[in-house]
Amino acid sequence: MNKSQKKTLEANDIHVDFGGIKALGGVTLTLNSGDVLGLIGPNGAGKTTMVNVLSGFQKPKPGWVKVDGEDVSTLSARKMAQVGIARSFQAARLFRGLTVLQNLVIAGLGIGMSSKAATKQARDILDWMGYRGGHDRQCSALPYSDERRISIARALALQPSFALLDEPASGMNEEECEHLMETIVNIPKHFGCGVMLIEHNMQVIMGVCNRIHVLDGGKSLAEGTPEEVKKDPNVLRAYLGEKNTRDDAVI
Repeated sequence: MNKSQKKTLEANDIHVDFGGIKALGGVTLTLNSGDVLGLIGPNGAGKTTMVNVLSGFQKPKPGWVKVDGEDVSTLSARKMAQVGIARSFQAARLFRGLTVLQNLVIAGLGIGMSSKAATKQARDILDWMGYRGGHDRQCSALPYSDERRISIARALALQPSFALLDEPASGMNEEECEHLMETIVNIPKHFGCGVMLIEHNMQVIMGVCNRIHVLDGGKSLAEGTPEEVKKDPNVLRAYLGEKNTRDDAVI
């Protein structure tokens, strides 16, 4: 993606109902290229469902998703990737029988790159991430933290306008989280894309996001800068309960 080319991903009035259970009840949000937007909320708030909608794995009823004003709500996950929306999953979903490099090369081939170009891109992304685990290491032999990192790298190999990362810090220790934070902060700078980050680790969220959108019970609870969100009494109540909404409380 051309770093100077600004793009916008919009979701408006998103509803998702699973057999009478309302997972999302009218969520509206925007992600711009260059932004790192945190999507947070208690368990069951609808965060992963929202990412599923944005990446084409779940259709909203009603509601719409647009990329630069073009309605993409009915596109398949594969078509969503082609219009610039890539994602990682809570479970890494790597091709475990292939190597680290091959997992990234397949992503490049999937967007029409030649084998040579896809291989060079894969090596460049791994080098940029500082990955030292071995390009030819089989993914079935990766430690959990490396699985998370390679999942992000594979999403970036799709050359997205928007990268949606679902709990990438899960299972990481403090040192690994610090390295992950550095990586996420630099994704918009290096690749020019916007990042949406679902994460329960508030140190990561507060350390990398310039905006945060809070969900609770399938609805939007708050949106703002990290400083604004962590002082919002509704957010504190959702996370900590009524007794912990004093002015000096933090998430």
